[in-house]
Amino acid sequence: MNLLNLGCSELRVSPICLGTMTFGEQVDEPTAFAILDRAVERGVNFLDTAEMYSVPPRAETFGATEVILGRWFAQRPGMRERVVLASKVAGPSRGMPWVRGGAPDLKPAHILAACDDSLKRLQTDVIDLYQIHWPNRNAPSFGAMYFDPKQEAEYTSIHDQLEALGQLVKAGKIRHIGLSNETPYGVAEFVRVAEQHGLPRVLTVQNPYCLVNRQIDNGLDEVMHRLGVASIPYSPLGFGLLTGKYDERGFDDPGNTGRIARFERMKQQRWGRPAALAAAKRYNALARKHGLTPTRMALAFCYTSWRVASTIIGVTSLAQLDEDLDAWGTTLSPELLAEIDAIRLEMRDPAQ
Repeated sequence: MNLLNLGCSELRVSPICLGTMTFGEQVDEPTAFAILDRAVERGVNFLDTAEMYSVPPRAETFGATEVILGRWFAQRPGMRERVVLASKVAGPSRGMPWVRGGAPDLKPAHILAACDDSLKRLQTDVIDLYQIHWPNRNAPSFGAMYFDPKQEAEYTSIHDQLEALGQLVKAGKIRHIGLSNETPYGVAEFVRVAEQHGLPRVLTVQNPYCLVNRQIDNGLDEVMHRLGVASIPYSPLGFGLLTGKYDERGFDDPGNTGRIARFERMKQQRWGRPAALAAAKRYNALARKHGLTPTRMALAFCYTSWRVASTIIGVTSLAQLDEDLDAWGTTLSPELLAEIDAIRLEMRDPAQ
């Protein structure tokens, strides 16, 4: 894998980013260290985390992933300088009272304090890419299908959020800023306000992108392309749906250790929808018909998309990591891509 410039920045990153939200819940610290070591050994230099991790979120594991990463840095002298590190400040509480006491608004003081806390956990002086994990305003996200103006309320403005992030840039605590789980409006407005007021410009957007959730293709791709914002999508395997692990017994197989099978709350989210599983089975069968594993086809779909700068993968073992990295370089024929689009035309984006 050759390194590439992330958006318009000086950051040089691998086209595969290691997401770490499993560390501290499904993955213990020794295994996390082994995964991190192997990823770097194989050319991955881009790591993504968040103050909220691990997932599924619990009060007991809030910040646990950053702590693990911080210990890894501490035990690997010089490693921090070798990698590009991304983290996130959580948006409004969303029913998590352990996040800023359940505050419904992400205030500038929250952003400043959250960054300081992340820096301590990560045992570093600077975060290369600091992202807002989800919108502070009323906006459809995490499986919400529609915007509802009846849910409008007062919230800290985009301008004030950018000013707080600008303070962190000036203080040398972060280098660049990004968004996550954002809408086309949100991306465009963040860029507009930044340019109008001389504030930090959004470098990246981290949204889901996979065969069962191609929301990026619904207009966000045009916005990001025209505004020069890089896409670093997550869940290229649709929370495991696109590996084939749920094809035969669904989500209730007691022997399946995948997140949707293991954690009941995951079954209630977009990835656990029956329609999402039905669509995944179609794509998985298509992969096998073309002599590919479901995992390889799903990853290649993201790896080779012009929309994607770096794909965020999440793993729980060295075997999964190697499988995901080995898929790099796989190409999909025009005929196969046409068959993928035919399924999408029929089933749309059931995990959006």
